[in-house]
Amino acid sequence: MRLYRIPFSTNVERVALAAAHKGIELEYVDVPDDDRSELVRVSGQELVPVLEHDGLVLADSPAILEYLEQTYSAPSLLPADPARRAEVRIFCDWFNRVWKRAPNLHFAEGEKAAPDPERLEELGARITASRALFEDLLARRDFLFDELSLADLTAFPFLKYAVIWEDGDPHRFHEILRDHLALGESFPRLEAWIRRIDALPRA
Repeated sequence: MRLYRIPFSTNVERVALAAAHKGIELEYVDVPDDDRSELVRVSGQELVPVLEHDGLVLADSPAILEYLEQTYSAPSLLPADPARRAEVRIFCDWFNRVWKRAPNLHFAEGEKAAPDPERLEELGARITASRALFEDLLARRDFLFDELSLADLTAFPFLKYAVIWEDGDPHRFHEILRDHLALGESFPRLEAWIRRIDALPRA
């Protein structure tokens, strides 16, 4: 199973965590961030991760996570109970479509020739306010749901910037997350969860 990646990719880390949990070995193909022609050749688009497996070429981390879950069902990253399974899927969809919208818009605004300071402040405040939601979700449990699931692996690579910064990371998007998610001492459960997931292996 081959996975194309660029350095410091949040979406690649999602897949690396899931693969390790399931005992899947990945052959990595490193693609330069400033030359994604190999990604275009393989998948027709420029985003990572891209998975190659048994003739299948699959892009987009949510789709890859779903493929791994369906192809390698044990150990599962979805609850056995159908209702809880649906809740995890709803959370992942919300995180990808709703939560990520604020940092994505903040990044896009900052790329403009004349960014709107009020818009940047509004979007930054939205990111910062979300910390309380995750702190509440982690009340009386170690993971976002009752056990380690796709919810944790979907959110962690983004929320980790509240606590963790990797030297050499060049991405301004990650700086936005770091600057607006910084925890201080007010979110002990969220910080403990970040460190708990960070301690897990990657493929």
